[in-house]
Amino acid sequence: MNVLVIGSGGREYSIGLAIKNSPKLTKLFFAPGNGATSDLGENINIKDIKELADYTEKNSIDFTIVGPETPLSEGVVDEFRSRGLLIFGPTKSAAMLEASKAFMKNILYKYSIPTAKYIETSDIVEATAFADMLTEPIVVKADGLCAGKGVIIANTKDEAKEAIKNMLSGESFGSAGNRVVVEEFLDGYELSVFALSDGNNYKILPAAQDHKRLLDNDMGPNTGGMGAYAPTPLCSDELMRKIEEKIIKPTIDAMSSEGTPFEGVLFAGIMVVDNEPVTLEFNVRFGDPECEELMTLIKSDPLELFLACAKKDVSNLRLEMHDHFAVGVVAASRDYPYKNSDPAKITINKTRLSELTDVGHISYAGVELIDEELFATGGRVLVAVGKGVSVEEARTNAYSIMQCVNFDGMQYRRDIAYQAV
Repeated sequence: MNVLVIGSGGREYSIGLAIKNSPKLTKLFFAPGNGATSDLGENINIKDIKELADYTEKNSIDFTIVGPETPLSEGVVDEFRSRGLLIFGPTKSAAMLEASKAFMKNILYKYSIPTAKYIETSDIVEATAFADMLTEPIVVKADGLCAGKGVIIANTKDEAKEAIKNMLSGESFGSAGNRVVVEEFLDGYELSVFALSDGNNYKILPAAQDHKRLLDNDMGPNTGGMGAYAPTPLCSDELMRKIEEKIIKPTIDAMSSEGTPFEGVLFAGIMVVDNEPVTLEFNVRFGDPECEELMTLIKSDPLELFLACAKKDVSNLRLEMHDHFAVGVVAASRDYPYKNSDPAKITINKTRLSELTDVGHISYAGVELIDEELFATGGRVLVAVGKGVSVEEARTNAYSIMQCVNFDGMQYRRDIAYQAV
């Protein structure tokens, strides 16, 4: 079958790489893709949803997988389904779980799903009054999509009030901050848990752990993610059972009860406090860079997994996982996450990289082909993914792969998976 992957990042590259060898695959397309996805399939320079649906119809594309949140929140699934096109991902109404933090928090509250105490409002007086009632630090979130950067952890009440003011005025995040969520800070450790759902049934993938801060020792500003690993030994079988019973299943059931069944991948950001899971947020797509590691863990045909969700056939799906660990380390451009960087030519030690083929790979993200050479042109440029029988071995392999890469201004963390190691 012909398959289209929508998106241009490391997540979409990794999905394409994972399904590349599926016996079901005839040809792979990316829209718009990046400078390296052209090695896996054909890039299509189309971003408009209706034009993309037109192209899909005219070129006999049998199945579409949506990577990023923006097209989901804009209704790409609704448009494709209205034409009878098979597609993986939630509808626009179900994607509100990520597109609106206020919507998400209200669903959690309505169905008694564990989450932090909060208020969602567009009234600055109401928001600051609630902040005054909380113990520092205080979490302030823009309601809308902010590419993973719309969360401020304020160390003082004055900082929280300043963040509220900047968001509601549009200064910080534009229209995404027209409404804010102010909530209590939870002290624990975070997990990323992904459930693949057909609206009624679901399969849960091994828990991962992301590293959001730019610098080692969780210092510096928040980013879209500087690395991740899976499965994490910080999530025991007992804890995963609690996450499923208290968060995943009730949320899938809640969305069905609301008349907006959730189909696709539900990404639950979990804070574990005293061995109890609490919901921080939901995303409606694979996390990036968690996707890069999880794709290497799936032993079953990943394309079959995506198809089962789209065809509402997850109950008959047999999900098998490899018995190994994966660690991904992100290489970012010089000025990330503050501003765009100048294009930088990427040099790869291909001889050394070929020696590491069995223990990992590179997933490319912010890259472009310029005069047939690969350049770093995005904030997060690539992910070095290592595999191993332990977290330590996987991490060693990931950093060995990273040593094969060089470009001007390249920066990356040296302590990914430190909580497990």
